[in-house]
Amino acid sequence: MRWAVGLLALAAVQAVTACQPEQTNTDYRAFTAHYAFRISSDPVPPMAREKVRYKVVVRDKDTNQPIQGGEGLLYAENRDGIKTWDSFTAGPEVGTYYADRLHFLASGEWAMGLRFRRDSTHALEQADWQQEVVADTSKIP
Repeated sequence: MRWAVGLLALAAVQAVTACQPEQTNTDYRAFTAHYAFRISSDPVPPMAREKVRYKVVVRDKDTNQPIQGGEGLLYAENRDGIKTWDSFTAGPEVGTYYADRLHFLASGEWAMGLRFRRDSTHALEQADWQQEVVADTSKIP
C-alpha cells in the first residue's frame, strides 16, 4: 500500500512539473582552440542605456575542467563605431567571471567579442558573436 501512495505522489509531482512553463536557456556558447565559454547577460536581452552584467563561465575545451585565475576582456562595437568594454572579474563560482560595466548607448546589432587566457604565460584566445541590444521602453511615458 505504501508503494502505491509513493507512486501517486511521484505522478502528482511530475504532473505539476509538466504544467510549468519551460525556461529557455539563452546562454551563448563559444569555443576557441583551448577554451569553451558559456556567456549570459543580465538583463536578457541587454537594453540600451542600462547597466548590463555579463557572466562568462570558462572551461578547458579538452578536459571540461573550470579555469580559475584567468584573465579576460569583453568588448562590443556597433555599426556607428560606438564601443564598450570591461575586463573580467573572478566570481565566487569556480571558473566564472563577470564583466559588470558594459553600457550600450544605442539599440541594434552589436559585434561582441572576448579575449581570454589561462594566465600571463599563455596566448590570448578570441571568440566573436553578434548581440541584439533592445531599446529600454520602460521609461517611455
